[in-house]
Amino acid sequence: MYTMASAKINKHIIPLHINGLDGRVLQLPAPKGKNKQILLLYGHHASLERISGTAEVLNRYGAVTTPDIPGFGGMDSFYKIGKSPTIDNYADYLAAFVKMKYKHRRVSVMAMSFSFLIVTRMLQKYPELAKKVDLLVSFAGFVHKDDFRFSFWQYWGLRSLAWTFKWRPTAFLFRYIALNRWTISLSYKLVANRHSKMRDANEQELNKRIAFETNLWQINDVRTRMKTMTEMFTADLCNAQVKLDVKHILVPGDRYFNNEFVEQHMRIIYKDFEAIESKIVGHMPTVIATAKEAAPLVPPRLRRLLRS
Repeated sequence: MYTMASAKINKHIIPLHINGLDGRVLQLPAPKGKNKQILLLYGHHASLERISGTAEVLNRYGAVTTPDIPGFGGMDSFYKIGKSPTIDNYADYLAAFVKMKYKHRRVSVMAMSFSFLIVTRMLQKYPELAKKVDLLVSFAGFVHKDDFRFSFWQYWGLRSLAWTFKWRPTAFLFRYIALNRWTISLSYKLVANRHSKMRDANEQELNKRIAFETNLWQINDVRTRMKTMTEMFTADLCNAQVKLDVKHILVPGDRYFNNEFVEQHMRIIYKDFEAIESKIVGHMPTVIATAKEAAPLVPPRLRRLLRS
């Protein structure tokens, strides 16, 4: 059953101030006897609260740190400091965070979906950081625009939507017309019986999930969301190699990505590639906040790697 982040999680969320931007960071200390450092990064439609269940699962194996990403999770956007939310700027931001947090330590990097694009670009731009990474994990990540399994019309429809609403005036209209609380609630209720995030919920549970989804849609900056959609739909990182192996947690029947194309492109970039199948249905877990609900995202093979 969906709940908000636990009190255990909330007390470990602290302010993050970096490069003129304000956000938050989740820092779960390592259990007794565990020394592994884990950097966990969320995807495109997420927050620290949404990823908290996964963080709790990974916390069994070491200290877990999850920073906000500019423009997401309620963090300031790059537009605040006169920058655009490009993959290169996100790579620079993440490199600055890694250098600050893990100055003299090695780290296991685990990135979900969109964030794996950022991680890959960071490792290409800052190859010295690859030496700090002892385990690199993609949770349903991608590195190339052709990895998407959209039809021609879906692809160009989404690109057109992103282009139209990435500007300040149109983003403002989108935020207060399409993303007001009433519109979001009505939209989810109309499709609740067939929506993967809603169809198994009773009325009380449905209202809780809709409230959480509404918050996610509203705390993430609209201009950033649209610009990063354009970045994703034009991405091609296959022009530079990374001297690391990658473990890719794939979702059978992923509704967003073609797993064969993902593997082909990752093999071009990374030294070696290993696919690890998860039990998640769809693409990522639905709205989650407990370790029990997040557990299927961390298959036995990955658990063994984390214990080693």
